[in-house]
Amino acid sequence: MSAAPKTAGPSNLTLRIVVGLGLIAVALAGIVLGSIAFWLLCVVLGLFMMAEWSDLQGVPPQTKRLAQYALSVPLAIMMPVIGAGAGFLSLGLLIGAAFFVVIVTRLPGLARGILYVGLPIMALLLIRHQREGVVLTLWALALVWACDIGAYAAGRFLGGPKLAPTISPNKTWAGLAGGVAAASLFGALMHVQYGLPLRLTLATPALAVLAQAGDLYESWLKRQAGVKDSGSLLPGHGGVLDRLDGLVPVAPVAALLVLLPKVYWW
Repeated sequence: MSAAPKTAGPSNLTLRIVVGLGLIAVALAGIVLGSIAFWLLCVVLGLFMMAEWSDLQGVPPQTKRLAQYALSVPLAIMMPVIGAGAGFLSLGLLIGAAFFVVIVTRLPGLARGILYVGLPIMALLLIRHQREGVVLTLWALALVWACDIGAYAAGRFLGGPKLAPTISPNKTWAGLAGGVAAASLFGALMHVQYGLPLRLTLATPALAVLAQAGDLYESWLKRQAGVKDSGSLLPGHGGVLDRLDGLVPVAPVAALLVLLPKVYWW
């Protein structure tokens, strides 16, 4: 969601594209194959995210594992069909896991990671569970992808004033506008082609802004930790947090919008 560094060469760009397309393919497979497959994908990504969050907090390996174990309990309960699914029980366990971590470790920053990772996963599972779950989940994920692509392209080719130079020097106002425009276009196409409810279509531009705010927040976390990337798992992209930072704030808000009472003409 930002302009690429001026030193980024064609080979690095190609690597980013290939890995990015691979990640999209995996996500689409998880959505289409069913609710359990999607849950499993979310659990795997969530545990990687918790590990990277722990690294940003500078905790030792044993404390990192403790945080992952604590998160794994509510994630396991969220399993559809066999488990309780995403609901009030899962939310309570997420909050309980965060309390457990802060009591045991005395690290509030580490405990916040339980909610930072767990809430968007719970939200995505709630969306996937809806009658039109495939279309709605695709919308929630792909609006962030479209925002990333539009912001990257606009920032790279248009440049211009920096959005937040003290937090992320490569992000520009042109990138912000490009990301919102790309996400809005995608939302309109989803409305026309797949009947995406109008309230979700109209909310897409605001969610695109929220996605870029999530990206800035993770950039701030990395700056506080003194690192360039949250991890090195994804060549050309950094860590899992680096790829999903925009989705973290979008997913819970998207879930609330999806679950709102539906007016027939919307």
